[in-house]
Amino acid sequence: MPNPLDFHAPQPSYTRDELLRSSEGGYFGPGNAQLPAPPMLMMDRISEISLDGGEYGKGHIVGELDIVPDHWFFDAHYIGDAIMPPTLALDAMWQMVGYWLGWSGSPGKGRAIGVGEVEATGEVTPNAKRVRYEVAMRMVRRGKLVLGIADGRVIADGVSVFIAKDMRVGLTKAAD
Repeated sequence: MPNPLDFHAPQPSYTRDELLRSSEGGYFGPGNAQLPAPPMLMMDRISEISLDGGEYGKGHIVGELDIVPDHWFFDAHYIGDAIMPPTLALDAMWQMVGYWLGWSGSPGKGRAIGVGEVEATGEVTPNAKRVRYEVAMRMVRRGKLVLGIADGRVIADGVSVFIAKDMRVGLTKAAD
């Protein structure tokens, strides 16, 4: 099996076009981590990604989503009560953990496994300009089982609106 890094040289940040290419698959090698396609792709860019940064020194990833009042989810959640569903913020951070695992060289496709705690401390409304997702890797297990455990938070225009602890993402390999 080829090394996934033969297909993509890791970068310290990614544009929307690069994230869209990742959603097509094969970015980290055939059958490896990829982001979902729009509309489920919940970020416009990855502004930071590292192997040793973050609160725990085990890696981190920062993604951003530019908010526009006509985002699909504002009308799809509660009619007359336009907010970004907190579950989409959690999904965005799960997406980022899976992407980080592929970016850092582990083979397989990301799958959300669970989360320990979530706390919504505010809302993202159409009046917001930008959402920033900050994810810090707490533990990474590589081997037969590839598992990433991370903590994250969502910040809307500089205000923390969502916190998640113990987000777990595993990588599954295709059957031979």
